[in-house]
Amino acid sequence: MTLYFHNARLIDPEALTDAPGTVTVAEGRIVARDDAAPEGAEVIDCGGKCLAPGIVDWGVQVGEPGARHKESFRSAGLAAAAGGVTTLIARPDTDPAIDTPEVLEFVRRRAASETPVNIRHMAALTRAREGREMVELGFLLDAGAVAFGDSDSVVRDTRVLTRCLTYARGLGALVVGHPQDPGLSTGAAATSGKFASLRGLPGVSPMAERMGFDRDMGLIEMTGARYHADQVTCARTLPALERAKANGLDVTAGVSIHHLTLNEFDLGDYRTFFKLTPPLRSEDDRLAVVQAVADGLIDVIASFHTPQDEESKRLPFEEAAPGAVGLQTLLPAAMRLYHADALGLPQLWRAMALNPARRLGLDCGRLAVGAPADLVLFDPDAPFVLDRFTLRSKSKNTPFDGARMEGRVLGTWVGGAPVHSREAA
Repeated sequence: MTLYFHNARLIDPEALTDAPGTVTVAEGRIVARDDAAPEGAEVIDCGGKCLAPGIVDWGVQVGEPGARHKESFRSAGLAAAAGGVTTLIARPDTDPAIDTPEVLEFVRRRAASETPVNIRHMAALTRAREGREMVELGFLLDAGAVAFGDSDSVVRDTRVLTRCLTYARGLGALVVGHPQDPGLSTGAAATSGKFASLRGLPGVSPMAERMGFDRDMGLIEMTGARYHADQVTCARTLPALERAKANGLDVTAGVSIHHLTLNEFDLGDYRTFFKLTPPLRSEDDRLAVVQAVADGLIDVIASFHTPQDEESKRLPFEEAAPGAVGLQTLLPAAMRLYHADALGLPQLWRAMALNPARRLGLDCGRLAVGAPADLVLFDPDAPFVLDRFTLRSKSKNTPFDGARMEGRVLGTWVGGAPVHSREAA
């Protein structure tokens, strides 16, 4: 089947353009741009709405194995398709952790049979994510792991981490770190400061992130490994990130959409849906990080989708499990930055599709001829009030529940095949 998308507003993150155009798709790939409709093609009128590469969401937690009641591959895939995410990168913080080729093969098979979108998998860096013993990096790489990291479990032992980084460098593997000093951040529920004190919440200084990042950069300079900081959320970390890149270290950084669009004042009513790891930051930090994304210093925006069931969240704020779902809210939340004139659509898609795909060695995230036909059609101006019970995820823990938002996904295609349409939803 040949598809011809016309009357579209093409969002091209490679060329950083936002302009009218057409896209022709055949055999699962983009075969032409701005050409006439081929004979016999199925013509799709985009109605002047935005057509962009499908989002590549880096850092998604799926509950299989161990917590299928919170999120399954099927429910995560449906939520991704409804949110315009065509490739999700699954985290290894499962039970058991994805730390052997056998567990990786299990989740790969489950994902392939249950999910309408593309799923690639990270593997743990240390066994059981305990920071004591390195996993079999080579075997896991051969089994299909796209990166290695222990998620929010920081490897405390620098000798162990150094061995992991040295071995990863020899294999050309990407290591994903969580920049945080665990001695300072353990038990924290908010960012330290006057607001956290007034609310009686245990806080952590933003310096904990900076100290964790500085330690990791010292080890990256020593070993020469490839490194990605999963979340950079504080202004104080940005100069260190800039120096690392200027010094030629192979370093990239990401941030969650929640840290780009929310701040510490959202914790005021003790709503546990706003409890995240790391905690929400000050407005000054939020603005600094948004500017870092605009400047290209921070490379990746992701949802950091972390499903939690009602029992995990219906607890006092300090005791509640951290995390929020985000597969289906990533795009409309990103539209807040677009409508605030903080980031243009091509800049957003550079961070949400092109950059993560490039860093992980994937060929998606582009509108170029020859690229996979992983596409999302969306209306950036469509208003709605979010009802968390309409989300396709099994868990409904979103901080945007009841919020007025803009940006609706009208259609999603993976390899040229439709996996979601607004009419069908």
